[in-house]
Amino acid sequence: MEGIEIHVADETERDQAAVLLAGTEPWITLGITLDACRKTCNDKEFLLYTAYAGHRPSGYIIIDPRGVAGSPYVKSIAVYPEFRGREIGTALLNFTENLFRGKAKYLFLCVSSFNTMAQKFYQKCGYQAACEFKDYIIEGESEILMQKRL
Repeated sequence: MEGIEIHVADETERDQAAVLLAGTEPWITLGITLDACRKTCNDKEFLLYTAYAGHRPSGYIIIDPRGVAGSPYVKSIAVYPEFRGREIGTALLNFTENLFRGKAKYLFLCVSSFNTMAQKFYQKCGYQAACEFKDYIIEGESEILMQKRL
């Protein structure tokens, strides 16, 4: 999608990101509350960026710059339902990859085993499964650590 702009989230956008995260999958199934999302979105250790499409907030990405063995980790990514399928998620990942290219060898993220659409999306973007954490958050489900060499 043309015309996607990405910038550091301000205080209002941080709260909007928390509300979006808490109200959508996989966070609902994982039992991640609005309070927990607000805590994450306002944690100064994390980088939070907002994507705009057509001058409207369309999605967010939260990054832990020292996440996995010193390599950046995408903690969360969320796109508003009306913007899904319009390359917002791809733009947020590309932005993050470019942000760390030359500074890190890999970018990491986790995806829930029940979130098969997200798994396909990440694979399409060049991410590969590195390992699986069985029963990590929900009994009977796994978190899959994925990586992409930058």
